[in-house]
Amino acid sequence: MTSSNSRLLDLDDLCQRIDTGHIDTVIVAFTDMQGRLQGKRFHGRYFRDIVADHGTEGCNYLLSVDVEMNTVGGYAMSSWDTGYGDMEFVLDPGTIRVLAHLPHTAMIQCDLRQLGGGAVAQSPRTILQQQQERARGVGLQALAGTELEFIVFDTTYEQAWNDGYRDLTPSNQYNIDYSILGTTRIEPLLRDIRNTAYAAGMNVEGAKGECNLGQHEIGFLYDDVLTTADNHAVYKTMAKEIAAQHGKALTFMAKYNEREGNSCHIHLSLRGTDGSIVFGDGRHRSQLYEHFIAGILGTLRDFTLLYAPNVNSYKRFATGSFAPTTIAWGTDNRSCALRLVGGGPSARVENRVPGGDANPYLALAAMLGAGLYGIEHELELEPELVGNAYDSGLPTIPATLRDARAEFNESEVARSILGDEVVDHYTHMADVELRAFDAAVTDWELRRSFERM
Repeated sequence: MTSSNSRLLDLDDLCQRIDTGHIDTVIVAFTDMQGRLQGKRFHGRYFRDIVADHGTEGCNYLLSVDVEMNTVGGYAMSSWDTGYGDMEFVLDPGTIRVLAHLPHTAMIQCDLRQLGGGAVAQSPRTILQQQQERARGVGLQALAGTELEFIVFDTTYEQAWNDGYRDLTPSNQYNIDYSILGTTRIEPLLRDIRNTAYAAGMNVEGAKGECNLGQHEIGFLYDDVLTTADNHAVYKTMAKEIAAQHGKALTFMAKYNEREGNSCHIHLSLRGTDGSIVFGDGRHRSQLYEHFIAGILGTLRDFTLLYAPNVNSYKRFATGSFAPTTIAWGTDNRSCALRLVGGGPSARVENRVPGGDANPYLALAAMLGAGLYGIEHELELEPELVGNAYDSGLPTIPATLRDARAEFNESEVARSILGDEVVDHYTHMADVELRAFDAAVTDWELRRSFERM
């Protein structure tokens, strides 16, 4: 069960609010392979009388479809051959939150279980929970924060679709990195997102402008890894819904245009299960911390697929772009893939590889699992990079989804950490994405070839 705060509801409180009419709709949701919330809306009274005690069910094809929700062959867990059966949605009562931007609505997140059996191994939330349990098994707890960037446009989602997502007007038309004036321009939207997220149980820090036109970031306080992933998934959906209510559209895609992409920097740290500091005394890094960093660094190529899961993800990696290309670590060095920040209780490693399209459960599971692998095998940390990582000549992260897919599929480390079922499943997800991309005729091809070839 995830951690709670005073703004999250317990099941009794939710049922009381249903009885008094304050809540009449309950969303039951899980996070799919692509990081999207999927599920059902229930009438409040039916939820209280039936679903609260028994959960609900949904088709297992929800973990074996592409972005367009097309069924595709090749998945072991779900196919026409197996009849596309159901799986159980198991409610997590520690995740009940009010969604203030939707009238009289609450949400509860859930785990997935085979009918009459165990957990669905391929479920992103289950994958992260298993790594969380690995940490607890050696007396450690993992804390994380994710920093999501997005670009806001002065158009509706419907009009953006009709326009082919081209020539959209960004809400800011120049670089507004840290600009108060720039964020004021769309403060009604930013304020609505911040306050709605807070009411939904998230601990909001603040908002700032970013470099691309119309680009912003809203930050949240760190929490245990599962709570952070749950909040991340809800926040992405919530932000899009609130933008639509304001007549705007926003995107978290990793690379919308040739300017700066949308990142999802992940900050991760460990403490003892008793809350003790394990990364050092603020002056010196502990050996455990160095092994942890070495594990994440040494497996960056193995797990790039889970940090950058789409074809578009790899457009973000460019020299001098603040998105990393080099497998290196440095102290407060934004040119490196891994940036070490803080000291003592705030010591943490920032992974700068993931983009805004990363599935938070999978990215956190990969990062935590890799770090624990480094501790278990006492991996030695290579020397710190001082200077510009882009010009260092060190090995680089995979440059394409095809390369990352091969690294992940062939990685004995990934298979030892996540298991064959999970690796095979998400390798196939990459294959599906690659086939779709290979079959597409792009604007670039049309411009170059229609008349001149």
